[in-house]
Amino acid sequence: MKPSAILAAVVCLFSLSSWAQPYILLQSTTSTKNSGLYDYILPQFLAHSGIEVRVVAVGTGQALRNAQNGDADVLIVHAHSREQAFVAQGYGLKRHKLMYNDFIVIGPEHDPANIAASDRIVDSLHKIAHSESIFLSRGDDSGTHIKEISLWNLAGIDVAGFSGSWYREAGAGMGATLNTAVSMDAYTLSDRSTWISFGNKQHHTILYQGEPPLNNQYGVIIVNPELHPHVKLEQAEIFVDWLLSAAGQAAIAAYRVDGQQLFFPNAMHE
Repeated sequence: MKPSAILAAVVCLFSLSSWAQPYILLQSTTSTKNSGLYDYILPQFLAHSGIEVRVVAVGTGQALRNAQNGDADVLIVHAHSREQAFVAQGYGLKRHKLMYNDFIVIGPEHDPANIAASDRIVDSLHKIAHSESIFLSRGDDSGTHIKEISLWNLAGIDVAGFSGSWYREAGAGMGATLNTAVSMDAYTLSDRSTWISFGNKQHHTILYQGEPPLNNQYGVIIVNPELHPHVKLEQAEIFVDWLLSAAGQAAIAAYRVDGQQLFFPNAMHE
């Protein structure tokens, strides 16, 4: 057989193999992807089901928009009100609680605004604003950005009026925002999982944490196949059922970085 014919046969077999491998498309937050969670749990799901999960990691706002356009079979995001609206408007089927962790305020160890001494998150934000210490927002309509704005609103501070002064916007994902915050000696809000996994902490540390307004709940939603008929409903249901099962929840709980658990499954508590 000629080399060209052998090459064509190999390409054909590879194409058939790729075509034969069932897969679904998951629109997801950057925090779950960057933390390494999917690298840990998705091979387990593949071994269980034979279904590959291809992840598109973007901010929650963009993930929801992509799913609205039919560019997803399943969503994993963390902005409860947006998720509820997504389902209410017919874009998705039922929203399920999946897991949670929390948000934390990161800043330089010398803590120029003295937020570590605060009793409430709103006090921390007031101290940052009044001292005009640099705060770097993701500014990207992600779940973290949405939470951050809700916390400023809770504190009664309209940060839009300070944009470009002490309040800066990265317009980037969590990892890039943390890198910039470290280089600028700035405060920022992060999900705990990304911070634990982050490798460039330098002299930055957790300065405020542990209050209920900082809870970070993740939800999982199947995209509505009546609106987008190409959605792979059967495979999507198998994936979501596994995530919500004892096996899937145990896989999420078992994932650790430097001995620390990053996500806490709570699907069983719906």
